Amino acid sequence: MDFALSEEQQFLQQTVNELLQDQCSLDIVRQDAAENETKNQALYGSLTELGIPGTLISEDYGGVGLRLLDAALIAESLGGSVATVPYIGSSVLAPLAIQLAGSDEQKDSWLPKLASGEITCGVALGEHIGARDNTPITSEGSKVSGRAMFALDVQDADVFLVATVDDELHLVEANDAELNRLFTIDKTRSVGELTFDHAPSDSLESSIDSTSTLAKVVDAGRVVVAADTLGAAQSMLAKAVDYAGERQQFNRVIGSFQAVKHMCAEMAAELEPCRSLVWYAAHAYDAIPEDARITACHAKAHLAEVGRFVARKSTEVHGGMGFTDLLGLHYWFKRIELNRQLLGTPEFVRNEAAKVQGWI
Repeated sequence: MDFALSEEQQFLQQTVNELLQDQCSLDIVRQDAAENETKNQALYGSLTELGIPGTLISEDYGGVGLRLLDAALIAESLGGSVATVPYIGSSVLAPLAIQLAGSDEQKDSWLPKLASGEITCGVALGEHIGARDNTPITSEGSKVSGRAMFALDVQDADVFLVATVDDELHLVEANDAELNRLFTIDKTRSVGELTFDHAPSDSLESSIDSTSTLAKVVDAGRVVVAADTLGAAQSMLAKAVDYAGERQQFNRVIGSFQAVKHMCAEMAAELEPCRSLVWYAAHAYDAIPEDARITACHAKAHLAEVGRFVARKSTEVHGGMGFTDLLGLHYWFKRIELNRQLLGTPEFVRNEAAKVQGWI
């Protein structure tokens, strides 16, 4: 049995990597971050030409009709380049939710627009992780009220996918929501606080249990977040190895020092097994449903820890230069840290994994 990526998957990732190398240099990321721009229009347009927004959308609605493993490979590339484009929310979570829970009319209405890049969708699934005590998201018929923190992909979003405390999913147009941008340590992606006051919504009436629908959407999100962290950590490791081979002290490259060798080896030893974990979790989502939930939890929690470890060690290899904006390591470091919090911290996700296995 062949456990490697198919030729098509390798070609997909290679194509995305080449595009990002050409259009998402560190200078471009730095400029976007300085301007609080988390949706580089030129780069997003190029990704749209490749069909990236429609990766998980069925061909019946203008998408590419690929699987979560393909979406994870794209996320790995985007994380490796700290790309300033909406992806996790608009291209993964929202299309999955609409395809899982939407009516035929809702699919016809929303999916072609998402697939073509005509619209983007922010997502606010915080109620599934932990509802706010004072202003939870609630619904009365087709009206939504409450306040959601740390909604993702909010900049220039045309519509928001919102979860209520009852695990219902609603689509709310941006004009009917009040958005307050929140600026986190990660300047490459947009998050915000959404306020709804009896906002009209398009309710996704799931044909299956709404809790199960939301859980499946969150599982997919966790896998893709883990893949983004994998790509970011891989870039930090590569930069550390390159720097160790160039920087000299005492007329020797620092990569020849045993301590530096050990740090690079430790990073590689911790990170490489994570690739198989993420790929399997993404594969299980579509092909092995009984393993999907637990592997999504494991991938999200483990990559959060390993990503932080690699980010710290890579910075140490660079010494004092690692803290400067000249090298820009902090863009990857901060992206890894935001990923750690998205859709549940490692502790929260491990607790869910324990429940899935019947331990608590």
